[in-house]
Amino acid sequence: MNNANCNTQAVQNEVVNIITSVTNIDSNRLLQVRDLSSLGLDIIDVVDIILEVEKTYHLTIPDEVPVYTVDDFVNYVCTHTMKQAG
Repeated sequence: MNNANCNTQAVQNEVVNIITSVTNIDSNRLLQVRDLSSLGLDIIDVVDIILEVEKTYHLTIPDEVPVYTVDDFVNYVCTHTMKQAG
């Protein structure tokens, strides 16, 4: 993703696909939860999700950045891909 107008729906779809592929959790269920930790993910799952998002979008998510929800990932990706493009 390399444009200044982030397509949040496309990013959300991709993030959901990544989380689904790492965890085998149904995508509909992912969009219904407020916090991914409520799905019983362990630290390895979370790290795998972060690594896949970083690889997909060619960015680094620092450890101190809170990514607890699908929206957290989407907001981070959109904010940082827009900075890279601009």
